[in-house]
Amino acid sequence: MKVDVLVGLQWGDEGKGKIVDVLAPKYDVIVRFQGGPNAGHTLEFNNIKHILHNIPSGIFRENQINIIGNGVVIDPVIFSEEIKTISALNVDLSGRLLISKKAHLILPSHRILDQASEKAKGKTKIGSTLKGIGPTYMDKTGRNGLRVGDILSSEFIKKYQYLKEKHKDLLKLYDFDFDIEILEKEWFEGIETIKRYQLADSEILINDFLDKNKKILAEGAQGTMLDIDFGSYPYVTSSNTICAGACSGMGIAPTRIGEVYGIFKAYCTRVGSGPFPTELTDRTGDQLREKGKEYGATTGRPRRCGWLDLPVLKYSIMLNGVTQLFMTKADVLSGFEKIKTGTAYLIGNKEIDHLPFNLDEISQPVFAELKGWTTDVSSITSADDFPRELEDYIRFIEKETGVPVTLVSVGPNREQILTRKS
Repeated sequence: MKVDVLVGLQWGDEGKGKIVDVLAPKYDVIVRFQGGPNAGHTLEFNNIKHILHNIPSGIFRENQINIIGNGVVIDPVIFSEEIKTISALNVDLSGRLLISKKAHLILPSHRILDQASEKAKGKTKIGSTLKGIGPTYMDKTGRNGLRVGDILSSEFIKKYQYLKEKHKDLLKLYDFDFDIEILEKEWFEGIETIKRYQLADSEILINDFLDKNKKILAEGAQGTMLDIDFGSYPYVTSSNTICAGACSGMGIAPTRIGEVYGIFKAYCTRVGSGPFPTELTDRTGDQLREKGKEYGATTGRPRRCGWLDLPVLKYSIMLNGVTQLFMTKADVLSGFEKIKTGTAYLIGNKEIDHLPFNLDEISQPVFAELKGWTTDVSSITSADDFPRELEDYIRFIEKETGVPVTLVSVGPNREQILTRKS
């Protein structure tokens, strides 16, 4: 048995959470393989909106095991808040939620370091969510980090104090007021919450599940263009968001990867700073933002909006080895007389159809224009009933990318995700 992997193909916010929720009944195990509480995976059903940050998006399905993998970084405070919210809905988490012992912990001082560093950058700030993600991954690669398994050790407090003092020394470099101690009570309460769940050698468990022919879905966070190696650096996240990150973030061999589902919005969005070639700063961009309710699930910040960028999409498909495409928010484009897609870029007078080393080199995008659709597609219950213009738009994307679009979302609810015959 192989692991199917679900990844975002843009700058995050593609709708991964709701797709995982819909796919979950087909799987025995759902695994988050990277990122942290900077993710905001939104699910909507029974007229309730649920936003998950660390916990896998299969948690609301009854018969699935959900694993927080070793590639994830966990804030015990935010984790506890998630647990309370989910438990209030009478969801029984016992035996269904497991946490890798090798996942790293976000300390209160990591969050303070993140805030101090971002403030010091001034106008050059990256647009961090200020959740302490970057400093935690820095400690991980610097071999200083605290892992979930460490909370079971008699040396845990000693290790915590050592790392906290190290961070306090680093904070002396910044002009930033802080009080770590005031945050600690809630943090240690969160540690006790984590202890109530099964802490697992998840890499062994996952491979054992595969050997027993269990079906596993790996859930990524953020998007390909935020990958630490291949994204629009330095305006990226601190982990590998691409399919390869599932191998290191779960402890599986590349030969155990099966289908790769790539999710993209029918248009593009991005939160925070960084290049965005097809961005619209005019009335059309405002329309996309308001119709799509494009505000960050984690930060509440307004998202920058623009037309679909095909060079970005094709680049992401190449990096991830995508086998199926899932398009979300097709309903948001309803009512636009013309729809554009970026097909290439101009650098000076030279046209290129691939991503340059530095996206800031791009002087402007080259667009193709397609006819829009006036039908409100949000009430459509079968992909066979799509207006011709929407079907033409999808076929244009398939022709350009060479990958079939097999799922299309026409709204936020479970029932509005439709299967399409390519």
